Amino acid sequence: MFSLSLFREYIANYIKTKLTYRADFWVEVASDLLFSAMNLIFIFVVFQHTPSLGDWSEAEVVFVYGYFMIPYGLFSTFSNLWNFSERYIVKGEMDRILTRPAGSLTQVMLENVDPPSLIGSLVGLGIMATAWWRLGLSFDWYDPFVLIVLALGSTLVYLGIYTAIAALSFYSDAPTGITPLIYNIQNYGRYPIQIYNKTIRFLLTWLLPFAFVGVYPASFFLEEHRDPLMAWLTPAVGLVVGAIGLGVWTHGVKRYRGAGS
Repeated sequence: MFSLSLFREYIANYIKTKLTYRADFWVEVASDLLFSAMNLIFIFVVFQHTPSLGDWSEAEVVFVYGYFMIPYGLFSTFSNLWNFSERYIVKGEMDRILTRPAGSLTQVMLENVDPPSLIGSLVGLGIMATAWWRLGLSFDWYDPFVLIVLALGSTLVYLGIYTAIAALSFYSDAPTGITPLIYNIQNYGRYPIQIYNKTIRFLLTWLLPFAFVGVYPASFFLEEHRDPLMAWLTPAVGLVVGAIGLGVWTHGVKRYRGAGS
């Protein structure tokens, strides 16, 4: 309940700020939509030169991309950790965080909440719906509930990986520069994993499991590529990766000695 009340306060402050600087809000929304549109256009351009990727059709790849956008939007909305090292370690704001009663990770997440990113999830849902119709997929009453469970599992994968990466800042005074690399690897998860070689498939499934933010959970709904076992592993993988990220964060906070004077 305490964290929920904090969330309401942070959201209220966010709204007050954006009402003052409304143009910034809409510029952020427009940039997110443009980024998503460019990725979608890239898929269409690829299929102008080939009828399929492996045995995946254009509509199926678009479907996977649509799913990919849903957990990514949720993660970016509630767990925006991109600038953690610069803001909280280099500038010393972590000292302020640790003087307050709420959990350190909770505070950092709430301070960086980014509601416009949620629009990306809605766009992804629309892309999925359009591809669903193009593919003529059946729709069962439980599909929305399955989608919610899988999307939450995928979001936990993002949260665990990027929390662990952010926590690396507790172990080093200098920025690691690893976040851009992981972000680039993450983007492989928006395409069918079957088109990659065995090494990349192993990496994206078991080491940096970004296949569980895209193709594996999305395959639950695709009749031609359905893989229920890997799809239902998504929540379990999310819990494991999330727990690892939280463990790395907790250990890192204990090692943190402050910014100094």
